[in-house]
Amino acid sequence: MKRVVRIVWKCVVVFIMISAIRLLYIKLRTEVSYDPVAKALLDNGNLWSDIKVIAGATSRYILDIPFISHVYAVLSALAAYVALAWYDRIALLHLGRLRGISWSYVAVCSFVTYALGHNLGMSVLSGGIVRLRAYCAKGLKATEVAALIAMCSFTFLFGTLLLLGAVLLFEPEIVLSLSNLIPQMVLPNWLVQAAGFTLLLLCGLYVFGSWQTFKPFRIGTLDIVYPRLGIVIRQILAAPLEIMAAAGIIYFVLPEAGNPGYFVVLGAFILSFSAGLVSQAPGGLGVMEAVFLAVIDTVPATNVMAALLIWRLLYLLLPLVVSIPIIFLFERSNVSCTDF
Repeated sequence: MKRVVRIVWKCVVVFIMISAIRLLYIKLRTEVSYDPVAKALLDNGNLWSDIKVIAGATSRYILDIPFISHVYAVLSALAAYVALAWYDRIALLHLGRLRGISWSYVAVCSFVTYALGHNLGMSVLSGGIVRLRAYCAKGLKATEVAALIAMCSFTFLFGTLLLLGAVLLFEPEIVLSLSNLIPQMVLPNWLVQAAGFTLLLLCGLYVFGSWQTFKPFRIGTLDIVYPRLGIVIRQILAAPLEIMAAAGIIYFVLPEAGNPGYFVVLGAFILSFSAGLVSQAPGGLGVMEAVFLAVIDTVPATNVMAALLIWRLLYLLLPLVVSIPIIFLFERSNVSCTDF
């Protein structure tokens, strides 16, 4: 039976690698096609010519942005992935299974998990397979890995609601800018601010419940337990850090002329990335572009697309490229897992 499981797993790994390589090509091709010149050259149907056009257009976008902006963007990407690794550490601490699992192991597992999940879509499934394989090798049971995945997902949701509430409360006009995409978004500012205040109130109630050690509440047969206050404080720090750092990649590579400011970019990022996750489009392809072009209308569309391309390279595509050999090396090490 174990031999069959190993064969199946190796087939899954091969499928992930092939899908990842295919996505690299599709995403870059889609992104550079917003350039009229590149689009005309890409329509020749020759794969090798397309790759050269993609490489040329990508390098041109990168060189057009000041070097210091690239430095800030790279630091933002690193900060985002450190925060994502912190998600896993927080979940392991909550489960009482942190002992014997090093920061480096958690960081690599988290890095590969999110590199695949962000790119392939269905992050709970694609990332969950990696976590199951990696953490079972450290002695966790499948049920504990499932709880870890749920905790990480909740940490991200908590941070999203916290920041979205702040954006809606202090920048309610951002919703009106989406009216061309969604006519129903024509809402009065006071209603948008009330929604933002409600989100912040819900987050506050979660913190208050942990502080006061509220009793678990039941949903069907499932008992939901409030984490310890120390865990919640870590969530308050880690989740906004990851989202703000990821949005910082885009903010730093936008031109100064017409730049609407970090808070607006953060709001556009939260709305677009969340919509992309809900749609399960790999990497939010198409969704982010539509939202950003609608919200950041003070910057030329080509500059916005270039900023999103840099974000995809640093936050999605380069991590995906790095994660492929990591998976291969992990499998070559013949790490076993009795529960998988």
